Amino acid sequence: MISRRAFLGGSVTLFAAPLAVEAQQAGKLWRIGYLSSSLEERGRVRLAAFQQALRDLGYLEGKSIFIEERYAGEKFEKLPEFAAELARLKVDVIVVAGAPAAHAAKKASSVIPIVMTGTADPVGMGLVESLSRPGGNITGLSDFNTGVVAKRLELLRDVAPSVTRVAVLLNPTNPSNPPQLKLTQAAAARLAMTLLTFEANRAAEIDRAFAAMKTQGPGALIVIGDPLLGSHAKRIVELSTRNRLPAIYWTREFADAGGLMSYGANLDDLWRRAATYVDKILKGAKPGDLPIEQPTKFELVINLKTAKTLGITIPPSLLARADQVIE
Repeated sequence: MISRRAFLGGSVTLFAAPLAVEAQQAGKLWRIGYLSSSLEERGRVRLAAFQQALRDLGYLEGKSIFIEERYAGEKFEKLPEFAAELARLKVDVIVVAGAPAAHAAKKASSVIPIVMTGTADPVGMGLVESLSRPGGNITGLSDFNTGVVAKRLELLRDVAPSVTRVAVLLNPTNPSNPPQLKLTQAAAARLAMTLLTFEANRAAEIDRAFAAMKTQGPGALIVIGDPLLGSHAKRIVELSTRNRLPAIYWTREFADAGGLMSYGANLDDLWRRAATYVDKILKGAKPGDLPIEQPTKFELVINLKTAKTLGITIPPSLLARADQVIE
């Protein structure tokens, strides 16, 4: 096998055409529905990684594929309507971002193949029968957030060892958030920590949640993975820094925005892998026969600039374990 990187641009073009022919039926324009629980700005960041992976597989937008996009933003109640629209359009595959979108798509169609990403526990939430054989019309990738919530709390303790009261920010309307809260509570009990729960299912409630935190005096913050909260990463980071709360998040977009620390799956990588599922389905694979993938690696990102602002010294052992340190 010869690496594609060994070829110049013109040679890549010559070899890409046969691959494209193999990847799709001649003359077929596949219609892909994209249903996101996030704001459009954030959803399109993930979509870009997915689109690039499709191009690498030989699919060309407007020629062999067309993507119908729907974004719920902070109105999860719109997801069933958007999912029904995509079902009426008879798209060939529905790709969903987040557990709320996955549930909406499942209710909208039991026939159209569904590829999901960003779901913490697809079996526990009743989306699939098992990870190895999902059954039905749903497959895809889990971000496995339920499996690492305890680790996030341990990492928070490592950078703020004297903290015993930790605030938890979550979206109660996201079906994956309450189970993650229970797991976080169990981990907190083992670590002799007290959790203070704050909820937000609208942008305006984020500010109110932080105002409530000030009255209860937590010493640190953990944010549970959610498309709405992810859509407002910059605001959450700004408020946590202003309130001098060491915080840990589930995705690196928070650390990139100035958050102290993140630990979780690489979301862009999940979206690139989602394209391989779509490719297999368009080639005839049944979604129920395609095992659900879980991340094999979780990345730890630490923002040293923020640590200095908060007056926190990150242990050298933790810096050595970090996948990236932002200075």
